[in-house]
Amino acid sequence: MALSTMIYSHLPTTQYSTMTRISVIHAHQQALLDPPKTKPSNATSRIAESLSHLLHLHLETPPRTELHQSIWDSFTEEKHSTPTTSPKEVIAHKWREIHGSSDWDNLLDPLPPWLRREVVKYGEFAQATYDAFDFDSFSEYCGSCRYNCKNLFEKLGLTRNGYKVTNYIYAMSHVHMPQWLERSHLVNKWSKDSNWMGYVAVSDDEETCRIGRRDIVVAWRGTVAPSEWYEDMQRKLETFGQRDAKVEHGFHSLYTSKNESTRYNKTSASEQVMKEVTRLIESYREKGEQVSLTITGHSLGGALALLNAHEAASTIPNLPISVISFGAPRVGNVAFRDELHQLGVKTLRVVVKQDMVPRMPGLVFNEGLQKFDDITGTLEWVYTHVGAELKLDVRSSPYLKRGLDLAGFHSLETYLHLVDGFHSTSTTFRSDARRDVALVNKACDMLVNELRIPRCWYQLANKGLVCNAHGRWVKPKRDPEDIPSPTREKSVHTFVDRMQT
Repeated sequence: MALSTMIYSHLPTTQYSTMTRISVIHAHQQALLDPPKTKPSNATSRIAESLSHLLHLHLETPPRTELHQSIWDSFTEEKHSTPTTSPKEVIAHKWREIHGSSDWDNLLDPLPPWLRREVVKYGEFAQATYDAFDFDSFSEYCGSCRYNCKNLFEKLGLTRNGYKVTNYIYAMSHVHMPQWLERSHLVNKWSKDSNWMGYVAVSDDEETCRIGRRDIVVAWRGTVAPSEWYEDMQRKLETFGQRDAKVEHGFHSLYTSKNESTRYNKTSASEQVMKEVTRLIESYREKGEQVSLTITGHSLGGALALLNAHEAASTIPNLPISVISFGAPRVGNVAFRDELHQLGVKTLRVVVKQDMVPRMPGLVFNEGLQKFDDITGTLEWVYTHVGAELKLDVRSSPYLKRGLDLAGFHSLETYLHLVDGFHSTSTTFRSDARRDVALVNKACDMLVNELRIPRCWYQLANKGLVCNAHGRWVKPKRDPEDIPSPTREKSVHTFVDRMQT
């Protein structure tokens, strides 16, 4: 069974089942939004409540009102017989709107279904960088992608999106960031310096026809740890580009570091991605096609996406560039934000109100200080968010637990669940949301217990061990084509070129 096997389902058969689902959702929403007025007695709840007030995370203590398990069981059975995606519609006539030509004005509240589906699509491209990443510190390939770029989307069940991966991106850093880069404990390992940080993909002919242009996607991997990583940031701004823009030192190092003595980072992540993106743009423009660049990422990946967008807009003329980020931190100063705007980069930040990471860096000194510009002048060292914001709230979903769960709040699957259920700030969670709810608990424990979905269930069978011919449980060898190899990836690259020709 593939690592990424998901739960797929089919259309509801009766009106009764649909009404049952709606009534269960509304009943549970009411139960969650009207918790008992009594004060929690245990210490954990009191600490969570204090932290909530301190950071304005809008948390609630777990409600004691419960729905009968049989109601949840009937809901679960019905949910398993519905599809996880909506039918695709042709959006060629409004692709510029979707890509942010008007900065998504009047498109985020309420959120139209055709935009929601595209946001989820790019979020799934970012999620793929986690699902395919080797986190096993006892593996000689820890820090690499488990699959080669030819079959990445097939292994992860993403071929339905109509894109092909053309190249991988690797990164290293000259700044010590133990929470950002995964290392193997073994002496003999695929790389002691580099990590797989993402990939470049391009829409196929069918998807290109549907969305109205040839879309090049860059997906950057983020960090799984929800709060520890920002402790390792240098919190120091340094110059980025040719003018006054400054960005966080650690992000800059990860994006630009290289070393001739390494196997995968003789060129930096910046050089790798720009070389591939430029190659694809030139190839499709020669054929007379309209080309766009969409860059996505979660957490740290969202920060790298902005650096990538700034560089691409500065070097490639007349290219529509859009960034769709999830749970991303602040990256640079006011000048960095202004330069992105002047370069025509469109940015949509998807943010969960309870997530800590988008508040970093600059928990205190941030864009909120601009109201004092008349007194202080523009402060070059203040971190500032970029672009339009789609704000989501954990409390809107009847499927999510209440209380303090930093990992759950920051999880990309939590984000995608909330996007799928969001219609507007004045309406409840969509009763016809189709994305599989079980995905939320892939790497956390956010779902209510009544759903009976195990916490952190997404893993290799038997945690990666296999029983050999002698009856011993051992770590298997990777398929030769899935072993990281710069030479092989170059040959795959050549193969893709020939297929395109």
